[in-house]
Amino acid sequence: MPFDGLWVHWMNEHSIKEVSVPDADLNDGEFMLGKPAIVCRWRLSNKTLPLENRHLRALGARHTRTRRVQKELVAWAKQHIEWTLGDGAAANPDGVLMMIVDTEGRAAMSVGPYEELEDTRLAALCARADLARREAEEVGVAPEALWLASEGTLIREGTPGMVPAGAVSLVTDLAKTMGIHIRYVDELLEKVQGRRIDFDEAFLVSDEHGVVPASDFPGPEGRRFSEGYERLLERAKKK
Repeated sequence: MPFDGLWVHWMNEHSIKEVSVPDADLNDGEFMLGKPAIVCRWRLSNKTLPLENRHLRALGARHTRTRRVQKELVAWAKQHIEWTLGDGAAANPDGVLMMIVDTEGRAAMSVGPYEELEDTRLAALCARADLARREAEEVGVAPEALWLASEGTLIREGTPGMVPAGAVSLVTDLAKTMGIHIRYVDELLEKVQGRRIDFDEAFLVSDEHGVVPASDFPGPEGRRFSEGYERLLERAKKK
């Protein structure tokens, strides 16, 4: 993703510093950003971030190998989302806000274009969910997750107490509001890939892509949540 209207942030025990670096190379001069430890990609609509509060809660639950994301960094992100969108979202009002945190706690925020998933078959969605699960093992939060639906029940991996990504928390809350039971299953991806679990439909829940029904396992639940997510984006466009 090209960086446009870049905001860079870094902190140590004694200071917090920030600067806007339009069209800058991340590795240029004193604004060097180290090896990425956390990468968040959040969907925009009309130069706004509809799930901002949910994304920030999930950001605060993430960690690098050496430290948790500090409260000061979450506060910085909240303050600079508006500035970053104002500077960088003109060319991509319905794009993606990307935030990178390196291993030392330095961060950069920028906006780039949104690209739809080309392959939405179940196998492709499982592959994405597997990568996200591995990411969660390192940083604490998975940006994407596979969900199943079976006879009126939703099925997802994990436990009720785990910290969800922004989009996952939205779908979870919507399901509770609609009175839909959620069943948590260990090793869900392995059971799907090994055909060791029964289900009627499958869909991916993603901070970047929203709700994406599997093209070979579509159904009413996936469509309902996908349409609900799209309505959320449309409401932002009317503001």
